[in-house]
Amino acid sequence: MEAKLRHIAVSVPDLEKAAAFYEKVFGLKRTKKVETAHGNGIALTDGVVNLTLLNFPTDESAGDERGKDFFGIHHMGFIVDDLAGFEQRILKAGGRFHKEVKTGESKVDFERKFRDPNGVVFDLSHAWIGAEKIAAE
Repeated sequence: MEAKLRHIAVSVPDLEKAAAFYEKVFGLKRTKKVETAHGNGIALTDGVVNLTLLNFPTDESAGDERGKDFFGIHHMGFIVDDLAGFEQRILKAGGRFHKEVKTGESKVDFERKFRDPNGVVFDLSHAWIGAEKIAAE
C-alpha cells in the first residue's frame, strides 16, 4: 500500500486575497473555485501538491471544535491506493474516523476524514485537483 501527502487545507478570512498571495509569491496555479454547504474554497497547485484555501460560513460547516473563525492549517490529506486498507491501519494505530465529505460524483470530490491519536484531522482520498497521483494510477 502506498500513500502520498498531496493536500493541505488552510482556513482563511478572505479567499481571493489569500489566493492572490500564493499565486504572486509562490507561482501557484488556481485550479478550481467552489461554493458548497461545507464551505467555500479555492484550490491551487504547484503541480505536485494541492493547496486548498477554505472559508467556512458557519461553525458547523467548519467541521470541528475550532469553528468558522479559526484561520490557519485546517487539515492535510493523503492520496492512497487502498482506502479500506489505510482505514484499518489508522484504526489499529489509535486513529479514529471523523466524517466523510462527498461534494460531487468524481473521485476528486470525495474525502474520508480521520483524526490521529492527538486529534489532528487528515483526509484520505484517491485524488485532488492539481495533486500528483500515485505512480500506479
